[in-house]
Amino acid sequence: MSATRTVPLATGAEARLRNEGARLAAVLVNGGTARPVPGTWSATSELLADELAPRHPALLLVEVRYRLKTWNELESCMADGDAALDLAVAAGAERCLLVGFSMGGAVSVGVAAHGAVAGVLGLAPWLPERLPLDGLVGKRLDVVHGAWDRWLPGVPGVSPESSRAGFERARRLGVEGTYTLIPRGLHGAAVRAPSGGLVRLPRWRSWVEHAHEALARFQASARRLRAR
Repeated sequence: MSATRTVPLATGAEARLRNEGARLAAVLVNGGTARPVPGTWSATSELLADELAPRHPALLLVEVRYRLKTWNELESCMADGDAALDLAVAAGAERCLLVGFSMGGAVSVGVAAHGAVAGVLGLAPWLPERLPLDGLVGKRLDVVHGAWDRWLPGVPGVSPESSRAGFERARRLGVEGTYTLIPRGLHGAAVRAPSGGLVRLPRWRSWVEHAHEALARFQASARRLRAR
């Protein structure tokens, strides 16, 4: 497993860094709840970072832990995401891909106008109708969603129909990208056990492979830009 370092962000949030020194970065942003609670490390983001950091040594991975994780303080979460992008650039990254899980999809879209951002990979992303998508113009949006994902009482989730509607709104703005359903996929790749460890959900490998393909595509695009 690649070395991990935790650092403070300018907003008071935190970030975990892997593969420091890379010229490209993937910034992983978390979901949230209705009730404002202290931020936590995302189980899905952590699993992806564990699996993908060794496969992408030329990519800085930045996991974000918000100050408060709630969609009722979305601007605060966006400020934390923006600070993570600034940190990645200060660490030497020239271009960044935002990887937003659940509410992190809205956070990623909300900060996508940042000059270092090449695009957004939404994993079961929450993309509500009220969310402006202007920051995606000229960039890329790829969405991966579990076909069995949905909100249930006491169980977090985002319906694929909801993210598809957000994706189609972006397409109408001229944003390029792909929309992929994972058969029998649930809400993300992992959850946190009471002990603090990761519990891998069914189809977790599909989430990892789709994220791997998006990271590889991002890096290939960056190489083509450098070659011009």
